[in-house]
Amino acid sequence: MAGVLQCVVLDCPEPRALAAFYQRLLGGEVDRPDRRWSVDEDWSTLHAGGVVLAFQRAVEYVPPEWPDPRKPQQFHLDIGVGDLGSAKAEALDAGGTLLDDSHEVWWVFADPAGHPFCLVRE
Repeated sequence: MAGVLQCVVLDCPEPRALAAFYQRLLGGEVDRPDRRWSVDEDWSTLHAGGVVLAFQRAVEYVPPEWPDPRKPQQFHLDIGVGDLGSAKAEALDAGGTLLDDSHEVWWVFADPAGHPFCLVRE
């Protein structure tokens, strides 16, 4: 079997708000009509650069706590950027939280729902 990845789904408390956050970082289109699913208050999508991120409401969502292994991140997104400083400012302005900027080529942030993601210098 050779499957095709349709989307990456992140659990969160507010799907449309998290889709808008990632749209500010990646561009793309929030809730574009797609025959594969419907969007509503419990499911939102972001089509960005050939990738679809989906955001699914989880009523009892508990965010990961990076780098605490008792509340693991499960996975994270790496986002390539040309300039870490300006990308950091944009991520913070969009509602992200800086977790670790001690590395030269990548910094760790949390999105508004607490999912870790990295900005990585290209």
